[in-house]
Amino acid sequence: MSATVPPLTSHRLIGQVAGPVYFPGDAGFDAEIAGFNRSVVHRPAVVVGATSTADVVAAVRWAADHGVSVAVQATGHGAVTPAVDGVLITTRRMAELAVDPVRRTARVGAGVTFRQVIEAAAPYGMAPLCGSSSGVGVVGYTLGGGLGLLARRHGYAADHVRGLRIVTADARVLDVDALREPELFWAVRGGHGNFGVVTSMEIELVPVSTVYAGGIYFPGAAAADLLHAFRAWTRELPDETTASIAIRRMPPLPQIPEPLRGQIVVHLRFVHLGGDEEGARLLAPMRAVVPAVVDQVTRLPFTEVDAVYQDPTDPMPAWHTGTLLTELTAQVVDRLLAVAGPQADVPLAVVELRHLGGALSRPAVPPNAVPGRGAAFGLNVVAPLLPGLEEAVPAAGAAVIDAAGGAAAPGVLRNFAGRVRPERLLAGWASADRERLLRVKSAYDPADTFRAGVAVAA
Repeated sequence: MSATVPPLTSHRLIGQVAGPVYFPGDAGFDAEIAGFNRSVVHRPAVVVGATSTADVVAAVRWAADHGVSVAVQATGHGAVTPAVDGVLITTRRMAELAVDPVRRTARVGAGVTFRQVIEAAAPYGMAPLCGSSSGVGVVGYTLGGGLGLLARRHGYAADHVRGLRIVTADARVLDVDALREPELFWAVRGGHGNFGVVTSMEIELVPVSTVYAGGIYFPGAAAADLLHAFRAWTRELPDETTASIAIRRMPPLPQIPEPLRGQIVVHLRFVHLGGDEEGARLLAPMRAVVPAVVDQVTRLPFTEVDAVYQDPTDPMPAWHTGTLLTELTAQVVDRLLAVAGPQADVPLAVVELRHLGGALSRPAVPPNAVPGRGAAFGLNVVAPLLPGLEEAVPAAGAAVIDAAGGAAAPGVLRNFAGRVRPERLLAGWASADRERLLRVKSAYDPADTFRAGVAVAA
């Protein structure tokens, strides 16, 4: 246990919260701190398994009394740095979920995943603005912006938050929306969790029950033709279509289908809000580039949208980083191919280009702190951080980001940032918004209690 946390007073937490409290060495401690990204191993002085806002208040008040930090984890998909010493609050037991089909909203607790919301909203013909994996927690994903499957039509998930409940560094419980604490409401939606602990959130749902969507796997040898075609093809796509393309190095695992197992492939991901014929017409230019290895694009119920990206569902050690692009030129594509194409010997699982624009480029109403609305594409890298690759993976990932050259926009989207310096994170906001964020941080967390992860630092 950290020398900054007196053991006797630590144990007083047990009587103050309804959920479990664990200390290093306790049975259950390691299981409680484990998240989806197993490359990040938290080592808090105490971990509180919160069951309610009251539990969060008690944990934050105790941390404030002892001058230690507070970190929060729901599923742990977005973990990038370990929480060391201080208090780790796990929120997965906070499973409040209520769908209002009349108002087209869902009220979600801090531990709710998108899979739970998708299933609850589907009977009403509605869906949340989820990302590539429905196993991700709603609150953390949304606070980081939330770039999802319907993004070009509906914008960021953060654009569709109606209100939230947050516990601030002084252990106050605030109900926040466009009228109540509007500065905090602006900052949290895009500024992520460095302003307090969000214990529940009201999000808007969209009237979507099915999509024409899926993934197409092409041979990796055609990567150059496919990426250059993607660059031209995306210029003509309507807002109803959200697409990305990735060079993927598939692992030689038995659960991977034989045509893809152990292969380098190009994975086109496609989601269209419209009819099948229109979707097929829009997709035809990419299908014509080269014969597919596997073509899975079809009419899907929204409950099956995980099939589009087919992200891993089991916890794993992962490393990721990303940047935004102001444009995708032929030169940028060529540089990306040089460092991550099929001929490159790199330990990278995914090198991805996401098409932005559409609703993503328009201001939110009410405004929020999601940066990068002028970007044309997102460039993201994901790799397994296995033993022996601790230096090779970041080096290979950095080479991909460097390949963007002058097309790289300043800053990054919070959910794709990975482990970056705070100044690079802050660079994504215009100077006025950056100063506004820092003012909100100073006002609500002057002692920087919430400094874990990729933090906005005052």
